[in-house]
Amino acid sequence: MAVVKLCGIKSEEDAALMNEVKPDYVGFVFAPGKHQISAASACRLSNIIRYSRLVGVFVNEQPAVIAKIAKQTGLDVIQLHGDEGEEYIKEVKHETGKELWKAARVRMVKDIQEAQRLPADKLLLDSFSEESYGGTGKVMDFAVLDQADIRKPYFIAGGLTVENLPEILKKAEPYGIDISSGIETEGVKDREKMLK
Repeated sequence: MAVVKLCGIKSEEDAALMNEVKPDYVGFVFAPGKHQISAASACRLSNIIRYSRLVGVFVNEQPAVIAKIAKQTGLDVIQLHGDEGEEYIKEVKHETGKELWKAARVRMVKDIQEAQRLPADKLLLDSFSEESYGGTGKVMDFAVLDQADIRKPYFIAGGLTVENLPEILKKAEPYGIDISSGIETEGVKDREKMLK
């Protein structure tokens, strides 16, 4: 069974729900977008969440800023969702001493192969978008995964919902799944969807 990351946590209600649902990982998004949270808010929520490892999502952020936020908020994992390359990743790992995941926006096999060469601990495979680094709600083409020789543990993300997950998990055998908007109703985390 794949491990579960629930992402885009923003409120004390969300944090309390995490203690009820107990996902393996809870994600705070520090990059601009509808799920963005401040370091101060993440600090407050991280004190509420008791059973899950904490993941910070960053896009092209300065390594020193990532290190500062990771320390402030008690992050266990750094997730890089932008154009970060090999030297940058090494620097972030050195600055933080944390496990590091690299997101790849998958359009073709080459996208996965390039991400695999980076010194990240795990990959997060997301659907491709010209406009956005993630959070598009679009499902990727899983045929690409069949053609790729994926040697690192990987999460799948992008457009995952309670309804489509069983079918998707028949097509892919990821280490983990990453859901954000798919556990929301009208932009708010939905307890019933999470408990499914």
